Amino acid sequence: MSVFSHPEFDHHEHLSFVHDEASGLRAIMAVHNTRLGHALGGTRFYPYATDEEAIRDVLRLSRGMTYKSAMARLPLGGGKSVIIGDPRKDKTKELLHAFGRGLNALGGRYIAAEDSGTTSEDMKCIHQVTEYVTGYHDKVDFEGRTHSGEPSPATAYGCYMAIRAAVEHHLGKDSLNGLTVGIQGMGSVGYRLGRLLVGGGARLIVADVNESVLAEARQELDAEVVSTEDIYDQPMDVFSPCALGATINQETLQRLQASIIAGAANNQLDRPETGQVLFDRGICYAPDYVVNAGGVIDVYYEQSGQYDPERVQRHVGGIHSTLTEIFERSQREKKPTSEIADTIARERLR
Repeated sequence: MSVFSHPEFDHHEHLSFVHDEASGLRAIMAVHNTRLGHALGGTRFYPYATDEEAIRDVLRLSRGMTYKSAMARLPLGGGKSVIIGDPRKDKTKELLHAFGRGLNALGGRYIAAEDSGTTSEDMKCIHQVTEYVTGYHDKVDFEGRTHSGEPSPATAYGCYMAIRAAVEHHLGKDSLNGLTVGIQGMGSVGYRLGRLLVGGGARLIVADVNESVLAEARQELDAEVVSTEDIYDQPMDVFSPCALGATINQETLQRLQASIIAGAANNQLDRPETGQVLFDRGICYAPDYVVNAGGVIDVYYEQSGQYDPERVQRHVGGIHSTLTEIFERSQREKKPTSEIADTIARERLR
């Protein structure tokens, strides 16, 4: 299939296929739109089953970064990269350096950061051969902790504010007391989100493939633990997907009992038309690239040399008002929130 006729191709400005035989690197770098600034986006390291799957992912994710930065009012464009392979087996210093040389070839049009399968330590390693990477600087975040890179606290806080906004709009409640939230994926973002939700008075139902994390959540957060598949069948007020994408589809919607969907995972809807299905069923959907913008906000301030934890927290907190605008406009125009978010993002790009 030609890239230009690919269903996920959306006037992308650049697509690079990077290969290094010595290290085994196979990577794809996508720049979607740089109208507002240079592209910034994470590097996903994942064992894609096919090259087509990797191309589809990088095209969708890079487009999402353009819209995410526009909705977060950041002077950034959208880009993303994927490395094909198992990060537990295939990640080496030589491979990461080869990836960094691929970034050099783009000359700064795209700045890479960490994502699923990569870490701040990986970004430090890549930085040994390129300046076009971020997410590795030591900093004190708004939780008061010192660490390198790691934008997950900001992502989790943004998701928490998104859930608060959805609950206020859809349920008419200014508190999470007595509400049940189901979190699918208790990684670094999902677990931090769980802590915030419990602190706000919510009850948790959680699912993850990591048994030790689930045991910790059961003990620390008093969470009910279910399988990643069974979580769709649980009675809950809010469903928060914080792991893989495309979890909102025809099959899961027949089982899902939540009236609100607000999570940190990318590309939650299996196809654009699913947004209309959610709207028709009266389910309040918080568009994923608005919800999870806390990470790119955090990384932007780090990369620009303007990192101030209070300023970052205020900016991330603005996700609440952005979603409120989307919800109200969706209600007024009788259109899905996913469509409204896309429209606002395109307006800002123009």
